Amino acid sequence: MKKKSCISFVFIVLFGLSVQAQSKKWTLEECVNYAVQNNISIKQTELDSKTAMIDKKGAVGNFLPSVNANASHSWNIGLNQDITTGLLRNQTSQFTSAGVSVGIDIYKGLQNQNTLRKTNLSIVAAKYQLLKMKEDVALNVANAFLQILFNKENLKVQQEQKAFNEKQYTRSGELVKAGSIPRGDLLDIKATVASNNQAVIAADNALLISKLSLAQLLQLKDFENFDVIDNTSIKDENNILAQTPTAIYDKAKQSRTELKIAQTNLQIAEKNVAIAKGGFQPTLQGFYNFNTRVSYADVISISNGVVITSAAPLFWTQFGNNKGQSFGAQLSVPIFNGFSVRNNVERSKVSLEKSKIALEQQDLDLQRNVFTAFTDAKGALNAHESSIVALESRQEAYNYAKEKYAVGLMNSFDFNQSQTLLSNAQSEVIRTKYDYIFKIKILEFYFGIPIIKN
Repeated sequence: MKKKSCISFVFIVLFGLSVQAQSKKWTLEECVNYAVQNNISIKQTELDSKTAMIDKKGAVGNFLPSVNANASHSWNIGLNQDITTGLLRNQTSQFTSAGVSVGIDIYKGLQNQNTLRKTNLSIVAAKYQLLKMKEDVALNVANAFLQILFNKENLKVQQEQKAFNEKQYTRSGELVKAGSIPRGDLLDIKATVASNNQAVIAADNALLISKLSLAQLLQLKDFENFDVIDNTSIKDENNILAQTPTAIYDKAKQSRTELKIAQTNLQIAEKNVAIAKGGFQPTLQGFYNFNTRVSYADVISISNGVVITSAAPLFWTQFGNNKGQSFGAQLSVPIFNGFSVRNNVERSKVSLEKSKIALEQQDLDLQRNVFTAFTDAKGALNAHESSIVALESRQEAYNYAKEKYAVGLMNSFDFNQSQTLLSNAQSEVIRTKYDYIFKIKILEFYFGIPIIKN
């Protein structure tokens, strides 16, 4: 009995977890955080940051000495020169050498220093690129999230319209049987119900596609049961439209990541010019070498028909006796190198000018985007307010049409037209609402307000 009870308990727990996993609904904050942690583009940009860190390690290594060890061993068989007498003999000789060399840059036209400063700037640029990618992903997630909310509300409107018309169809059928309205009115309402059914199917498909789009943006593998919280409330809490476009632009110049990226790229281009100019200057390197060698041969001779082999001196004794060291400094002055250094400098200067133009263009783009976003947000607000007024009017017109239709003063075609106009007005209110919310979010984004508040 105890075993069965344990099995039942485990089954109930697992079933409960499964139901909970399937019924989970995501908030906007959860969607953004998950996307930032799992988006493929963000992961690729994070690898660029790691590459920049590796480049810095290489730049630091340029200041350290280089140490290399070498060793070689060779055999010479046959007629060779005797290493002790200098005479040619038929012998097998061996030669072993080993050494260690150390080199260090004392002066290299400040190229190592400028390279290190450049890699530090590259790390900063990589961090800005990562932040920009996260901001773009967060904005895309917010847009996709709002699209789902819009499609959900639109689906409810279509479903309510369909349900109402189905009731109207049933009631009209009773009126036809009673002879109160002609059969043609019933057929008109039947066609309207069919159109409502198509609208519900289209709205349901749009909702499914929007959920799929957001799930793919989040890199979710199991997206069949993906859903978001229905009653999400997103409002203009910051009253961003109270600001002037100029004030938003000034704030954006201080905080926008794309402008910081362009500024950092300009500094990197300036360092590239300094590195290239370092090629015109002389270089001074210090060096130290240690080496030793061993030479020995087995001399083969024949005396009275007997082969005599003479051995070479002791191996380790020669290693100790043949030690040698050298050290000093080497100065290299560039005189002519096929214009390679000059071309590198000119190429770097061209890249510098491009970076200056890119920064200027980025500033112009930012100004244009801010003023455009402000105008779009204001227009979206006006459109939403107008759609609300239009909906109120359509609602009153529909109520009046329903009263006329109930007493037989309006035919079914005109009544269906009034219903269609009301449904369109309801959809327009929903569309302009979320269009306004998203454009407000874009404007707040330029003002330095994040998509979500952690």
